[in-house]
Amino acid sequence: MHRDQNTVGPLAGFTVGVTAARRADELGALLRRRGAEVMHAPALRIVPLADDSELLTATKRLLDQAPDVVVATTAIGFRGWVEAADGWGLGEALLDRLRGVRLLARGPKVRGAIRAAGLTEEWSPASESMAEVLDRLLEEGVDGHRVAVQLHGEPLPGFVESLRAGGAEVVGVPVYRWMPPEDIAPVDRLLDATVARTLDAVTFTSAPAAASLLDRAEQRGLQSELLDALRHDVLPACVGPVTALPLEAHDVPTSQPERFRLGPLVQLLSQELPGRVRPLPVAGRRLEIRGHAVVVDGELRAVPPAGMALLRALARRPGWVVARAELLRALPGAGRDEHAVETAMARLRTALGAPKLIQTVVKRGYRLALDPAADTKYGDEGAG
Repeated sequence: MHRDQNTVGPLAGFTVGVTAARRADELGALLRRRGAEVMHAPALRIVPLADDSELLTATKRLLDQAPDVVVATTAIGFRGWVEAADGWGLGEALLDRLRGVRLLARGPKVRGAIRAAGLTEEWSPASESMAEVLDRLLEEGVDGHRVAVQLHGEPLPGFVESLRAGGAEVVGVPVYRWMPPEDIAPVDRLLDATVARTLDAVTFTSAPAAASLLDRAEQRGLQSELLDALRHDVLPACVGPVTALPLEAHDVPTSQPERFRLGPLVQLLSQELPGRVRPLPVAGRRLEIRGHAVVVDGELRAVPPAGMALLRALARRPGWVVARAELLRALPGAGRDEHAVETAMARLRTALGAPKLIQTVVKRGYRLALDPAADTKYGDEGAG
């Protein structure tokens, strides 16, 4: 372990896209704290509860005809439901109704929200798993029972279908429904950046957000390009397996933390993105080429886009001479004048702060000054 690896944040030099609408500020702050640049593009917006006629209809339906069981899936959703009912003048009636039924909570946060409302849950699974809730209900038998399920904008694959197959009447309580964003421009910018590979990762915290991004890409004729970027170059990081479903349906492998929370999601990125970078021993220095910047001996150096394009072209064959004509092709929008390579190279050397990292080979091109003896040592360590 090199001491200098800790002098920059694990995500310094990387750009991460955030598609979340809810808790986006919290996720963005966690990413920035670790050094990341953040591009925020909410792929959805949440229908305000007070305006949600579907939620009002479902609430009145439960007040008219009592359910046998109510399954509460999220704390914010349960609290929002009770608060919305209060706003419609139905709060006390809803709490009275819930006191008379079996109330199941998916996890400790939901349990806390239930108790804060003056209610008591009958049971909550230690695993925080909807699968365990389903198993318990089916083992006890649901034939002829009315089961109300508080939904939270997330699909619950197989949950409702399994209850109905067991003979239950299922009433969905759609708390926080998702709609497309009012301003689509940030989503389009994120799509363009993903396809151009100027993003290093995109985070997803809900399945509807992932589906919405795919839909927008399809509308713009970019879906195949988006999928190619996510499969090969831009890391898709999902908070959990349900969130990943729309992407995995398109054969996009995703990364997920073991615990389905924002903190572990950021921790996962902090390991995986630096782990994709191979440190190079160049001219006695340790060089890490990250998304939009370079780490030289543990110091982050900002590099302009043209310089990054040249550096990536050189790093594809470290130590080998790369011709000016090939470097010119790597420069974005450079045209045919090889003088553009010299200009961009001069700026790159200045940005790196160590001119000897890149050698000029007269009449041939440029090369990264790789230290072959040190290469094995860094290669064995990786960047993990």
